[in-house]
Amino acid sequence: MTIDRKYSRETFDADGRLIDFGITYPENFNFGYDVVDVYAAEEPDKRALVWCDTEGSEKQFSFADISRLSNKCANVLLEAGIGRGDKVLAALKKHYEYWIVVIALHKIGAVIIPVTHMLTAKDYVYRIECADIKGFICTHQGDVCDRVLEAVRQTGISCRLWTIRQEHEGFENLSEAIEKASDKLERIETNAHDPMALYFTSGTTGLPKGVIHDHTYPLAHIVTAKYWHRVVENGLHFTVAETGWAKSSWGKLYGQWLAGSAVMVFDFDNFDPKMMIQVINKYKVTTFCAPPTVYRYLVRSGLRELPTLRHATTAGELLNPEVFRKFKEKTGLSLCEGYGQTETTLLTGVFTEENPAPGSMGVPSPQYRIALLDRECKPVKAGEIGEVCVIPKKEGEYPAGIFSSYLDNSELFEEVWRGGVYHTGDSATMDEAGRYWFNGRFDDIIKTGGYRVGPYEIENVLMEHPDVLECSVVGVPDDRRGQAIKAIIVLRKGVEPEHALEKQIKDFANSKLSDYKWIRLIEFVSEMPKTISGKVMKTEQRKG
Repeated sequence: MTIDRKYSRETFDADGRLIDFGITYPENFNFGYDVVDVYAAEEPDKRALVWCDTEGSEKQFSFADISRLSNKCANVLLEAGIGRGDKVLAALKKHYEYWIVVIALHKIGAVIIPVTHMLTAKDYVYRIECADIKGFICTHQGDVCDRVLEAVRQTGISCRLWTIRQEHEGFENLSEAIEKASDKLERIETNAHDPMALYFTSGTTGLPKGVIHDHTYPLAHIVTAKYWHRVVENGLHFTVAETGWAKSSWGKLYGQWLAGSAVMVFDFDNFDPKMMIQVINKYKVTTFCAPPTVYRYLVRSGLRELPTLRHATTAGELLNPEVFRKFKEKTGLSLCEGYGQTETTLLTGVFTEENPAPGSMGVPSPQYRIALLDRECKPVKAGEIGEVCVIPKKEGEYPAGIFSSYLDNSELFEEVWRGGVYHTGDSATMDEAGRYWFNGRFDDIIKTGGYRVGPYEIENVLMEHPDVLECSVVGVPDDRRGQAIKAIIVLRKGVEPEHALEKQIKDFANSKLSDYKWIRLIEFVSEMPKTISGKVMKTEQRKG
């Protein structure tokens, strides 16, 4: 029996579909002790992690290995004065050490702050000053250690610094310290509602916000792994994500282990689609999740059969219908989309492959009560644009998996929870079948000629044009319409921007759109303003 069942309340309809889901847990629930250590005691050889890199190195870890190594790491951290409630930054890319470190931090009740290694010294300064950290654990590769040292110098903070596998001036060698440490660790009492992890958002509309999740967060990802990813017990799940992003928690750790699946980690810097296909087939990956960009490259690279793959999911950006069609043609698998935020777990998803609709966010997760509301918090009709909101199933009950607070920003927390409802800030429409369709940030809705238009649908049409590599649609001031629809476009390599092409693209898109959604202006650019996580900053584009 997989551990997820111990903490789940599931209700199914007559056809076996999950229609309601809840979690139950003791007040001291801790993923490190109650999942990892339980597997280690009951099935010590059960596979937990399979890791490889581009140099041909590979390692496999059982739950007994993860339990033992996390105990050793916990003792190193405790000896350094890191304890319950202390915050520790971790920039560990896709190194296997991350899984040891994160479980160790959970066990001692410290708060992990996963960050990407791509941050600048200035970015690190911001996070250090916001979070009042006690430690920083970072990759040994590149110049990350130097950037961290510069950030520490600028802030004047006193904290413990570790790197892995080798020596670096100013840093302790965590790998060496773990090897020497004791693997005996008595359970340290924590509370299920203690802060467990802190993620910084992408910052598309301002400075990144610190999002805090408590120790119940892993349990809320059971639906993510079991019913969206559809992981297989004793199978191998592969999510393409770096550990610095919340997507890593979605697909490389919590729900997968709770549902009894091992996780696959491919440690790479430069994406090579053919190499990724080799990894999937060599290690017999059973379930796979990646952003649409990855699938786009996979199908372009001459994707061949993936004989062990049973299910494929995608999230995070626009999925082109042509990519959906080609992947289905090559593999026989439909790409099942999903939606959520750093502040949440999976909110909507495609939970069945029966008659999938490419581009749809799917239907609300059985774990949540989701509604589309207007600015007065009233439900909108099918086909109308509304904000995606989470309504507690019981008044006053806080939904599991929704973040517990923003770091030092109670006013913003109260704002997104106004009226007793969590406001995601994202807009969507719902069709007659109950499927949701993403339209962009609620603030990105374009009000033109008395109509409300979401940019996502127009961007989807533009991406069908063969010369469009990337695009973004915004509303700009217009005397006649209030706002005019403007498309900002990056052309594919080798195509030059010219007036004739501008007209061609405009005619191509407008022929597929209702007249009130017509593109009025086009601007060609060499690149989009983006956050470090790759999200387009429409606020900057509207200023332009």
